Amino acid sequence: MCFFTGKPVIKIITDKGEEMTDKKQKGQVITKVNRDSIAEELGICPGDELLEVNGRYVEDVFDYRYEMNDEQVQVLIKRQDGEEWLLEIEKEYEEDFGVEFESGLMSDYKSCQNQCIFCFIDQMPKGMRESLYFKDDDSRLSFLQGNYITLTNMKEKDVERIVRFHLAPVNISVHTTNSELRCRMLHNRFAGKTLEYLKQFYENGIEMNVQIVLCRGINDGRELEQTIKDLEKYIPVMQSVSVVPAGVTKFREGLYPLEPFRKEDARDVIAFVEKKQKEFFSRYGIHFVHASDEFYWIAELEVPEGERYDGYIQLENGVGMVRLLEDEVTQEMKELVENKKLPSLPNRKVTIATGEISYPFMCRLSQKIMGVFPQIQIQVVPIINDFFGNTITVTGLITGQDLIRQLGEKQKGGYDLGECILISASMFRTGEKVFLDDVTQEQAEAELGVRLCPVDSSGKDLINAVCHLDYRMDRINDGFVYVS
Repeated sequence: MCFFTGKPVIKIITDKGEEMTDKKQKGQVITKVNRDSIAEELGICPGDELLEVNGRYVEDVFDYRYEMNDEQVQVLIKRQDGEEWLLEIEKEYEEDFGVEFESGLMSDYKSCQNQCIFCFIDQMPKGMRESLYFKDDDSRLSFLQGNYITLTNMKEKDVERIVRFHLAPVNISVHTTNSELRCRMLHNRFAGKTLEYLKQFYENGIEMNVQIVLCRGINDGRELEQTIKDLEKYIPVMQSVSVVPAGVTKFREGLYPLEPFRKEDARDVIAFVEKKQKEFFSRYGIHFVHASDEFYWIAELEVPEGERYDGYIQLENGVGMVRLLEDEVTQEMKELVENKKLPSLPNRKVTIATGEISYPFMCRLSQKIMGVFPQIQIQVVPIINDFFGNTITVTGLITGQDLIRQLGEKQKGGYDLGECILISASMFRTGEKVFLDDVTQEQAEAELGVRLCPVDSSGKDLINAVCHLDYRMDRINDGFVYVS
């Protein structure tokens, strides 16, 4: 049979395929067929299984995407009645087949086999939702979501697949290039050996970004100097190295004794990083190594200018977010003034709830905004992290119960929270309006009697949230939409 639909052209080569596949081969179960897609034209239905693409068994999402990119593909489908169809499809390059599967990875997630001395998950209290205790170390999430991986879950075949598919960039948690020390820090006897994969990625042109979770007195000082020296040889294929402080909660009983960085320690780290940045920029035209915003806050120093972040490669690691936000806020206000689009707003008051460490910065930024919008009063409230302990000061780890209790206490003392409370969307679980401790946005609003407005990370989002009461975030990470 042949279907001629302009594009794609689909030919069913056979209706019976008992000889073609091993009956024990498990396929990828299709859970959804998108409207007006190639799959819908074929009559493929949820419950059918994808067995092969171009004669290859589909192990996971990368096999699927790689094989499906071509303009001519062969797809082997097992129908729910057991019948197997081999389909030949002509389509546009990278045109989507139009199906979804049980898992986004099309396979089980790989959990982390390490017991890192700084692991944040090990420092969480008991009794929280089960998903919070899952440690992923899945290389596929490095490409799909930007997660950082230790390489200890990988085998040679995994490295070969990355090279064959040319998947990049790979985000890698190195921490130290001292093999013996890395084994101790990760509690994994293979942790030193897997650093050899860096050389394979480099030789095959697979771009890399690296993070170093710095533990005071362990992999800092001379160890950090040697690590950066060892990683330099991978420039420019290795694009960046971020240095971030290990988070230390109050739930460390029975764990390796870690101490948080003090101001003088943070200043030593920054002095070293900024010295190396000058050297690298002179040699290679990139700054390469970057200290996280948190280090600058701990050190009570101004974050670098935007040009020093090499295009903000590691924003998700908290590197450059502060500078980018301030620059974006400044640019957004400048455009509003120059284009005479300043909204005519009534007098209003809003509260920004933020972490302790970012409180001074948010106060300064709020003053800058009020200088352009004098009819708006912004008050900034630091939330102390009683849940994880006062050594955790970042905004993204604020829990609902801490927010409710501390803002509620202010209300009882006569504090007016204003028309809405602006919070960072990073306080919520990805894709949901739920805090880390399972308190929902609705519960917090009911307790405080004030609307919460989750704000995404850009300067435009912040200006919109401050200036427009009727802005709200419709779906987390999808931006703001008008609701009136």
